[in-house]
Amino acid sequence: MMKWSTSLRIMLCTVLAACTLAVGFGGDQGEIAEAASDHYKFDFGAGAVENGYIGVSASTAYTPSKGFGFNTPANMRNVSASGSGVRSDAVQFLKFGTKSDNTFNVDLPNGLYEVKVILGNTSRASVAAEGVYQIMNMTGNGASDQFQIPVTDGQLNLLITEGKEGTAFTLSALEIRKLSNQPVTNRTIYIGGDSTVCNYYPLGSSVQGGWGQMLPSYVNNATFQVRNMATGGQIARGFRNDGQMEAILKYIKPGDYFILQLGINDTNAKNNTTEAQFKEIMRDMVRQAKSKGATVVLSTPQGRATDFNSANVHQAENRWYNASTRALAQEEGVTLMDLNKLSSAYFTSIGPAATLALYMNGDSLHPNRQGAAQLARIVAADLKRQGLNGF
Repeated sequence: MMKWSTSLRIMLCTVLAACTLAVGFGGDQGEIAEAASDHYKFDFGAGAVENGYIGVSASTAYTPSKGFGFNTPANMRNVSASGSGVRSDAVQFLKFGTKSDNTFNVDLPNGLYEVKVILGNTSRASVAAEGVYQIMNMTGNGASDQFQIPVTDGQLNLLITEGKEGTAFTLSALEIRKLSNQPVTNRTIYIGGDSTVCNYYPLGSSVQGGWGQMLPSYVNNATFQVRNMATGGQIARGFRNDGQMEAILKYIKPGDYFILQLGINDTNAKNNTTEAQFKEIMRDMVRQAKSKGATVVLSTPQGRATDFNSANVHQAENRWYNASTRALAQEEGVTLMDLNKLSSAYFTSIGPAATLALYMNGDSLHPNRQGAAQLARIVAADLKRQGLNGF
């Protein structure tokens, strides 16, 4: 049964009447100004509440009559933050984990929503909602990102979680906007990968970049949303077992894509993954995504900036368990996007010096923002060349 609170009913009636409502919740909960049933803005912490936001402190408990609040306020704490406006304070989640009941709850009519998150001061934190990860490893004070989520039970349940163990998981602001009455995500490209693929923050100006972060600039955003679930240091076993694949499988559907690129860290001896083990774990993820009706694309990682031979030809074909990824694509009948070979051809065309300029200073493995953009361009162009629908 949908949890329509008294407050939210009032908001809806007000919008339908084309009036403006200002409801004071008192104390640390601030006010609702020009409330709308499809757009909510929350300002967290003990400080002043920004105009147009609903104030929420760590002690704000959820009640059905109010329609929002923390499920277990005893596990929350008000903290300061180093930004301005809504970024000047925050709440900290003292209990966390994707399955934790220490959530911020908001009663919402069923439908599809866009949720924008602004963190407080934190080194690295992830966003979870409805029991799974939604955004992976946001970094830096005041980091911001957004995601789509279908609400099917009348309530959104969200928390900030790892991240990086031992750091504070904080939330400064939350904005929720209804996109559709249908609780189904837009057509989506889900991405799995490592530090050469993942997001870096601020998303629009980071020095380092992952090609998954830059891919939205090279696809039709009216056709696709991109959900980049890649994380630095990730291996195939970790991606499958530690929550990222779980999140993808919760939402992926026919018409969606799952692009999976791993292998760099799997080849590191400390991760105890043989090539045969890597291939079978990857196979398991391929089959799980296919069972949901999604289209799977396997990608091979690009080589190092320094992988030039004496003839200035870039060649890294045999790195990162790439042979197993290529073989697996053929065995499972899925698309291979051979970024390793394609990027090597591009690097050869521009030469060693220009290639090095596309990587982080002193780092031959990780692309900078410009390098990540070039890799994303190559990815999108190859998927279009192969005739994948929507590209």
